[in-house]
Amino acid sequence: MCFLIEDSQKEQRMRTHYCGKLKKEDTGARVTLCGWVHRRRDHGGLVFIDLRDISGLVQIVFDPEHSGEVHSVGHSLRPEDVVRIEGSVAARPAETVNPDLVTGEIEVNVTDVEILNHSETPPFSVEERTDVDENLRLKYRYIDLRREQMRENILLRHRVASSMRRFLDRHGFTEVETPVLTKSTPEGARDFLVPCRLQPEKFYALPQSPQLFKQLLMVSGLDRYYQFAHAFRDEDLRADRQPEHTQVDLEMSFMTVPAIISMVEEMLFALFGEVLDTQLNLPFPLMTYDDAMLNYGSDKPDLRFGMPIVEVSEIFQGTGFGVFARALEGGGVIRALKAPGAGSYTRREVDELTDFAISEGAKGLAWLSVGEKLLVSSPVAKFLSPGETGAVLEATAAQEGDLILFVADSDLVAAPVLGALRHRLGKDLGLIREGWSFLWVTDFPMFKLDEDTGDIVAEHHPFTLPTESTVKHLDSDPLLVRGSLYDLVLNGVEIASGGLRIHKPGLQRKILRILGHEEHKMEEDFGFLLEALRYGAPPHGGLAFGLDRLVMLMAGLGTIRDVIAFPKTQSGGCPLTGAPAPVEPGQLRELRIRLK
Repeated sequence: MCFLIEDSQKEQRMRTHYCGKLKKEDTGARVTLCGWVHRRRDHGGLVFIDLRDISGLVQIVFDPEHSGEVHSVGHSLRPEDVVRIEGSVAARPAETVNPDLVTGEIEVNVTDVEILNHSETPPFSVEERTDVDENLRLKYRYIDLRREQMRENILLRHRVASSMRRFLDRHGFTEVETPVLTKSTPEGARDFLVPCRLQPEKFYALPQSPQLFKQLLMVSGLDRYYQFAHAFRDEDLRADRQPEHTQVDLEMSFMTVPAIISMVEEMLFALFGEVLDTQLNLPFPLMTYDDAMLNYGSDKPDLRFGMPIVEVSEIFQGTGFGVFARALEGGGVIRALKAPGAGSYTRREVDELTDFAISEGAKGLAWLSVGEKLLVSSPVAKFLSPGETGAVLEATAAQEGDLILFVADSDLVAAPVLGALRHRLGKDLGLIREGWSFLWVTDFPMFKLDEDTGDIVAEHHPFTLPTESTVKHLDSDPLLVRGSLYDLVLNGVEIASGGLRIHKPGLQRKILRILGHEEHKMEEDFGFLLEALRYGAPPHGGLAFGLDRLVMLMAGLGTIRDVIAFPKTQSGGCPLTGAPAPVEPGQLRELRIRLK
């Protein structure tokens, strides 16, 4: 980040330099600095203070030989006091150079000081070495953001956003803001609703995404659009989810899936080069949704390690092992996962894996421990024939010291359970390598069955264009239809999702009918879009990046809360402001709302 001030501003500015930007070449220069007292050290008559601003730290020195009055002020300063100092830059003696500090070769001898504001003792130290409870950090977020790591996280986010904007500007995209107060539609997650005072008993919804508006922008002929959009979803929170988040939202006209993918890869190549000085390997690999679920049990597999899931149902056709036989008779599958080197796990450790599998939805977990000369041991080994055991060892490429885990259940259970086990074991066994592993997952199902009602619902949203090869199944079996959808996965985390959109009104109506929308409801919820598609809508598609998740991964962190300036807690609250909070009765009366 650049910290420059034009010469024409010299008369008005309070400082001449930023603390962390001083260099050895500035030795002898007169400087004026502003910042916070980070750390103070008394060494006899000398007082050393690390002065901090957004650019970093520099050591300033109060020497009683130069000015007794200035020295006494320096002696009185406490951490987080805000000061303005004048002084001269000097080279540090060789034995006092601090190689861990960017400005470690120099210091500033103070000749004048002004206390701009005193600080009370902060609720926690700004120094990085201290471990602070997260709720306390969020309550005093303005103090937490003074800490070096948090400051760097926010500056990284800025650099990421700036790089993406530059790329999109160079490639003909136009930044457009879409409404935040919009209409609730019965698709996706739960909406945040806002009552309208001017139209009683009517509500706005905060947008879950700018999806419909960006499609309308394509109908308008804008060709390429982007927006750093705030999106709102009233859903349960976790480490990579917040009630409000930022999307880098893109939409393009007259583009194929390969063209969109190529454009996004070019942007990420530029981004990682500029911000992290890392050269990515292009193109990123592609994998269909069906292959991802079959081989990795996840639609966002982490490919920094192997451990593919192996289909072994055929091996156990006609098996005498009742658990496996009943699963196959019920239309289920039997799949195996080889954990390399885990054959030494104790019975307790295997039981912990079983409990974990059950918590993920499995009825249980069968296992084989592979010993010397590929001899297996397990409570279920006696129920398996030598032929079955040998075929499993061959199918999984098992070696001495491996552990083979089995799940026998429906495909909808076996895949995610083994996927969760794979992810856990990859971490536990230290198999995850360093680096960046990008993956495009494509051809997602258009529809799925609602577990509670049995109704057909949209897998993503109802505006996705079916693939050419599966659109024929719309009338006969919609669950076989695949969408022109693509997710971008980085190190096992989905960072972007998108697809081609329906641009013909007839097909859009057909999709809505499959989802159970009657004509009057269709017009009520989506009439404005259906009408727009009648006026020459071009083929179009796009995607949206989760900016918070992307920056979290680039920063090497495990939660998006550390890359958002003012995040919410897991319960959706803001310890800093106290939101959400009650409102005055008069405000409710204006909105014609009565609380029970």
